[in-house]
Amino acid sequence: MPSTARGNSKSRVIVIGGGIGGLTAGALLAQRGYQVRVFDGAIVPGGCASTFKRRGFTFDVGATQVAGLEPGGIHHRIFSELDIEVPPATECDPACAVFLPGEKEPINVWRDPEKWKAERQRQFPGSEPFWQLMARLFRASWRFQSRDPVLPPRNLWDIGQLIKALRLDTTITFPFTLMTVGDALRFCGVEKDNRLKTFLDLQLKLYSQVTAEETALLYAATALGVSQFPQGLYHLEGSMQVLSDRLVEGLEKHGGQLFMRHRVKQIEITEKGASSATIYNQKTGEIWTEPADIIVANVPVQNLVKMIEWGDIKESIWQQLYRRRVEKLPPASGAFVVYLGVKQEAMPEHCPPHLQFLYDIRGEIAENNSLFVSVSRPGDGRSPEGMATITASSFTDTQRWANCEDYSQLKQHYTDDAIARLGEYFHLTPDTIVHREAATPRTFAHFTARDRGIVGGVGQRISTFGPFGFATRTPVRNLWLVGDSTHPGEGTAGVSYSALTAVRQIQAQR
Repeated sequence: MPSTARGNSKSRVIVIGGGIGGLTAGALLAQRGYQVRVFDGAIVPGGCASTFKRRGFTFDVGATQVAGLEPGGIHHRIFSELDIEVPPATECDPACAVFLPGEKEPINVWRDPEKWKAERQRQFPGSEPFWQLMARLFRASWRFQSRDPVLPPRNLWDIGQLIKALRLDTTITFPFTLMTVGDALRFCGVEKDNRLKTFLDLQLKLYSQVTAEETALLYAATALGVSQFPQGLYHLEGSMQVLSDRLVEGLEKHGGQLFMRHRVKQIEITEKGASSATIYNQKTGEIWTEPADIIVANVPVQNLVKMIEWGDIKESIWQQLYRRRVEKLPPASGAFVVYLGVKQEAMPEHCPPHLQFLYDIRGEIAENNSLFVSVSRPGDGRSPEGMATITASSFTDTQRWANCEDYSQLKQHYTDDAIARLGEYFHLTPDTIVHREAATPRTFAHFTARDRGIVGGVGQRISTFGPFGFATRTPVRNLWLVGDSTHPGEGTAGVSYSALTAVRQIQAQR
């Protein structure tokens, strides 16, 4: 049990979860003088942005690319404040190469705006009014987000921060607040372009978890625009673990503490709000109650409502509504991931760092018709010399894996099917595949403790985006939510924004 001896001059903070959002919140609060302890049940920090090693290969568990490393980007801002170095990385260009069914030539999402403009005009003739609308919305939304608004607001201070972030240039977004990408396609007269709709479905599903018809337009404008200069997507040297290692460095540099293999079992609520957490040390089996003035939960909102222990305290009407809203959320997706360590000869020449394949298939595993693929680069630290890594993931129904009769058989079926499809692009044979491994929602549930192994946060529909999203401020006093359930969530940049928002709110309240 960690020592509980502390001074009385600083507020005690418990951070639940050592993913990127939790580490960012913990490091920033420690830098601001709070007494911070981060607890995580895994072996290594990083959550879904961590890594594991096999036979000399280093595999990124889930997240494989980063936004926000450029000057002014969210990670760059946070690392500067923590006085730690920005990790070395290379730009992803193209950010992604997308292969539609039956097509051999990809749609390349180039980092250079003019190059990307020429590509999309060639690939989707007549669609430029749609892309120009998205570009205008992105520029306005990006400037708005750079002024650190609080969305959704929950009290007068939040509203004040939101008003401060508004400018005349923000008003262009107002008429589009309740529109989806599907609405924008109809607005621009390109709703009958099936290739364009298929491409948008593929790209947006990676970020919003839902198709173009359902994705909130303002969210999509940011998700689709962030890969172009002067922003961009980055491939970290070494592995995604470098990002969490830097944040741990920042946490400990400012006096915070990280406890791995320590799982928070429940959060105790008193009349004054969140007051303590029950900690389970997985190494020793010890269980104790850790007092806190502030609790920051870097967990899915579905986990959060299950962790709250009310005791003799009666839920308020707002707390009941919050819990019921979580219970009524549409089912979140899980992920099936194949990790391959291969010989370099398996890789096509000039292979892009990220690819996306859509297969026109039918049958019992038709949900597995889309694969998002990330590959290592020579010398990036992810594989031995002359080797490479391939990580391929697809969204999957968590219930399918929870209720299957033969889990091993289903996992093998998915693995074989994914490798067969990858073999249409990569040269995969028993001789070129050195290592193969797969992860399912059950795997993610076991190692990350995420409810049912869900990934990617809350789908960014109109009903859960922006002013209608889940706030970092919960209905329980002194209890805060960060991570991919909040707005802005999704990806390491999004969860870092949510952590920064919560830290600013905590400071203002204290």
